[in-house]
Amino acid sequence: MIALGSDHAGFPLKEEIRKFLEENNIDYTDVGCYTPESVDYAISAQKACDKVVSGECDKAILVCGTGIGISMAANKVKGIRAAACSDYFGAKYTRLHNDANCLCLGARITGVGEALELVDVFLHTEFEGGRHQRRIDQIMDIENGEKLY
Repeated sequence: MIALGSDHAGFPLKEEIRKFLEENNIDYTDVGCYTPESVDYAISAQKACDKVVSGECDKAILVCGTGIGISMAANKVKGIRAAACSDYFGAKYTRLHNDANCLCLGARITGVGEALELVDVFLHTEFEGGRHQRRIDQIMDIENGEKLY
């Protein structure tokens, strides 16, 4: 299950992603927003990421104007590894090497076709593990207040 969310700037692209998920029989829950009326991205980020952390959803896909603000908000939720991606390589390798559980997209910088490719590769790329797991563990240690040095 995918948690899907956006702010008003990301709403039109979120709707395209929602259609893509439906067409590909990928289960999702839409946490909003539901109209192009102004709304703050942090609210949608927290709603979607809470669903990932609770185990209700496997991953989140979030959209705002640039993908940056919503990724910053998402990364404040303990247990979330959100990546703002605007190219295929980044979306693929954030899964392969970083085990990202939240993809953040910028509706004002990424076209619909490219965004759907990024969603597809993000959802269908598995974490490699191995040497990368040590780095994920270090990220989680930092999140838990531990010093690495």
